[in-house]
Amino acid sequence: MTHLTDSPFLTLVVSFLLFWACAWFGAKVLGRYAAEGQLAREDFRTVLAACLTLLGLIIGFSFSMAVSRYDQRKSAESAEANAIGTEYVRADLLPPAEAGTVRQLLRRYLSERIQFFGARDTDSFRQIAEQTSRLQQQMWSAVRGPAVLPNQFTALAVSGMNDVLNSQGNTQAAWWNRIPDEAWALMGLIAILCNLMLGVSARHLQGRSGFFVLPLVVAIALFLIADIDSPAGGGVIHVTPQNLLGLAEVMR
Repeated sequence: MTHLTDSPFLTLVVSFLLFWACAWFGAKVLGRYAAEGQLAREDFRTVLAACLTLLGLIIGFSFSMAVSRYDQRKSAESAEANAIGTEYVRADLLPPAEAGTVRQLLRRYLSERIQFFGARDTDSFRQIAEQTSRLQQQMWSAVRGPAVLPNQFTALAVSGMNDVLNSQGNTQAAWWNRIPDEAWALMGLIAILCNLMLGVSARHLQGRSGFFVLPLVVAIALFLIADIDSPAGGGVIHVTPQNLLGLAEVMR
């Protein structure tokens, strides 16, 4: 399920075709076995309205979950920029040789973090993760040397570097925090049942045009949720590292 929702446009196409097929199947096949009569139709439409209401609530809650995770990723990006910028200033508290090394490493590290937010495929993420890990080890080694003889100034520099490393971990955790596959599966199952019931209820319609509206609306809703929830998907909504880019301009 995660591989499907990582591609919002694929989610849109697959979900629309699936929901339309369910509506058509409900009208052409299941509709033959539906009870006739005005009272039976009214009862069936009442159940359909209740199911559609439930589907709308679940989609709304899922959208809220996706937006909260998107905000979390934006906050993590801002925290990373603040931590890197603070440590860049605190490098003055180190001896001149170590200060120059730390600043050079921080500039390279900042470039890697900007690339992380722009990556869109697994290979790029893997390469960036390896390079980031090496730079973190080098940065920690650069501040660990002066910390052998600790004082209040080197302690601030070490603490700032610790914040830089922790902020990257928080960003990675926010990237992994996605809507559970089980929630996607249940939402899809309810949508399928609603479209089946829609087909049964609208079996008296002529042609297939009457089955397009609900499948298309639900597919667009799932596309939007998948796009917001997928930090590195191929959709249109992404976290732009504005704070990191602004910090890069300052460092230059």
